Amino acid sequence: MIRFYFHPTPNPAKVSLFLEESGLPYEIVPVDTSKGEQHTPAFIKINPNAKVPAIVDTDGPGGREARVFDSSAVLLYLADKTGQFLGAPEDRPELLSWLFFIASGLGPFSGQAVHFQFAAPEGMDYARNRYRREAERHYKVVDDHLAGRAFVVGSEYTIADMSLWGWIDRASRVMKGESDPLAAYPNIAKWFAKIDARPAVARARAVGSDHAFKQERDEVALRALFPSNYPPAA
Repeated sequence: MIRFYFHPTPNPAKVSLFLEESGLPYEIVPVDTSKGEQHTPAFIKINPNAKVPAIVDTDGPGGREARVFDSSAVLLYLADKTGQFLGAPEDRPELLSWLFFIASGLGPFSGQAVHFQFAAPEGMDYARNRYRREAERHYKVVDDHLAGRAFVVGSEYTIADMSLWGWIDRASRVMKGESDPLAAYPNIAKWFAKIDARPAVARARAVGSDHAFKQERDEVALRALFPSNYPPAA
């Protein structure tokens, strides 16, 4: 059984999609990051970095319980465990390259673009411009790559597609103010429509919908989500 530590944000969404596509048995463990549940000692034992997603596999290697944190690590672990969505062996170098490009480039810059456009105080125009333009640059890299391609890697649907889907699904927030956030990226738009039509996507979006996560962006949420903006407690 997979215990899936979840909050409805882009990186956990990738893992939700894998679990729904694979049919692997799992249970949701909600982690309300706006309440600061990611900072509890119990969760820190699962992920020392205090981020979601993370999983605990009760039937890990050698039959022992195993923890895995970071969305790319979780996707690779689950794909290796099940033998699903890894693509052809000869495509493994490309799979790893794009998976880590998303993890180290498109994902973080998209996340910071969202933060500075929606959450940062006024007077930070340089940071807003920096992260928005870098997000756009990363989108262009992917758009050029997807020209004439059905999937990110090889000829099969893989964890690279799942990883990319998790962030492109939030393009309207990354590209704040655009009526059609993918208009400048027609190859991404075509690819996204194909992935988004998969039946597992609707199920992935419903993961955790029966849990009432905190919605208020009050002082409690700001301190929980952005603790580095506040001095350490005495």
